[in-house]
Amino acid sequence: MKVIKKYSFLLLLLCQVMAYAQSLETKIDKKKNKIGAQFTLTLTVKGKPSTQVAFPNEKFYGGLEVIESFPIDTVKEESQYKLIKKYGLTQFDSGKYVIPRIPVLINKKLNFSDSIQVEVLNVKVDTLKQKMYDIKPIITVEKPNGNWWKYLLAVLLLSGIGYGIYYFWKKRKAPKEEEIVYNSPIEKATALLQLLEKKNWLEKGEVKEYYSELTDIARDYIEEAIEIPAKESTTSELIVSLRMASNKKKMKLSKETLESLEKILKQADLVKFAQSKPLDFEIASDREKIESIIVTFDKAIPVVVDESSLKWQKEQQEFLKKQQRKKRTVAVAGISGLLLLSALTFVSITKGIDYVKDGFSGYSTKELLYTDWLKSEYGNPAVLIETPEVLKRMDVKKVLPKNTMALIKDMQMFSFGNIFEYFYITVSTTEFKQKKDIDLSTALDGTIKTIEAQGVQNMLVKQEEFSTGKGVKGIKGFGTMTANGEVLYYEILLFSQDGGLQQIMIVHKDGDENGQKIAERMLNSVELKVAN
Repeated sequence: MKVIKKYSFLLLLLCQVMAYAQSLETKIDKKKNKIGAQFTLTLTVKGKPSTQVAFPNEKFYGGLEVIESFPIDTVKEESQYKLIKKYGLTQFDSGKYVIPRIPVLINKKLNFSDSIQVEVLNVKVDTLKQKMYDIKPIITVEKPNGNWWKYLLAVLLLSGIGYGIYYFWKKRKAPKEEEIVYNSPIEKATALLQLLEKKNWLEKGEVKEYYSELTDIARDYIEEAIEIPAKESTTSELIVSLRMASNKKKMKLSKETLESLEKILKQADLVKFAQSKPLDFEIASDREKIESIIVTFDKAIPVVVDESSLKWQKEQQEFLKKQQRKKRTVAVAGISGLLLLSALTFVSITKGIDYVKDGFSGYSTKELLYTDWLKSEYGNPAVLIETPEVLKRMDVKKVLPKNTMALIKDMQMFSFGNIFEYFYITVSTTEFKQKKDIDLSTALDGTIKTIEAQGVQNMLVKQEEFSTGKGVKGIKGFGTMTANGEVLYYEILLFSQDGGLQQIMIVHKDGDENGQKIAERMLNSVELKVAN
């Protein structure tokens, strides 16, 4: 009977394992794809409503990169539920790759998907021809002066700086209250006790502040006159140090005097830390006792010929000098800070905060966005486009490889900026030696390959149809890429007329709002001249 139960248990366990193994399905939408295109991997788990499922969230599976992890989709089928998880995978090098077995937790038990082999195919670059036309000269257009607001802003900032300098100079020249110099510690303590009564802390109900300042006066006097660390010491430590100093300096201090001081300091501790509130007559008594104790200490200190007095005066002089140096430093720092802040504000407003972050280098997309734009024709058949700056002609032979140049009859390219400076505009027209119908998708793949050859990495490509305002249709390739560790966003427009190719490309930092506005304005202005 025990044997039967044992085998029944094993059979039940085996059935459970098989049920879990069969509940995880693995599918791939295609096993062959182009470089940079997306494979969609689907993991499906079937189970009851109470089934707990945890899918992994990795960045790579084997040699494939996860470019998108889709939300889990739930589908009900009779009494069961299907949990569907999809991953978008890609690879930018051709070859065969294996998607490994992916671990999935089902009811806290580890299950594995099936491994799948996929192939990433290389893209063949197809080049075609169009007619040859004479090269048109570049005509420089004079810009109207629309930067008057910058000069107005500069005048306002300079006026503010001038006012700041005048304010600090006037403040320094204004009559100042003379620093009070005390001849001795007892004179200082007595004066501060009289000043304490004028602050009316008790009338305001600020007993804690009153006792704090009262005991500070006593501790300052003890530290300066008897030369022991009274400010940093606790009440008990201070009384011990006073007894030792009394013996060492041969001061005639009675036991009652030290006990009276200890009692007042402990009373102050209770007020400051335990929210204790003495009665009015106790407060008045403590004030009189502190003054009496200070006078008693001063009389008990042995007289040393002029040494303590000279030391005290020297310390006071040094203190005044430090205060003056500190005020001069603060004034200079204030003026310097005001000048720096004004300069940074001016640059940030005129060129944008990204220009400041980049160390005052590279192109300012904010300045380009708000400059006076120009509308010009480039190439043949001409591309008519509005740009913030005139595009300059490039030497095509330095950009394209020799094997590609051998297939081109004529190519004109115009640009502004540089990809590795994180802002780039280029417009080109191409005529091929062999005249064929151009597959714009294939041409886009060839453009992507050319860009990658310049050292750009991790290019993600999406594609959609595009048409100009006058109905000329083409395609738009867009996505992100990495250059020098910076993520960039690009848009490429491709059109074909009479076997020729017209191309526009704009690149800016991913997330740059000004760069995005520049790109939108340029793409909305595109017009194409019809080929003759």
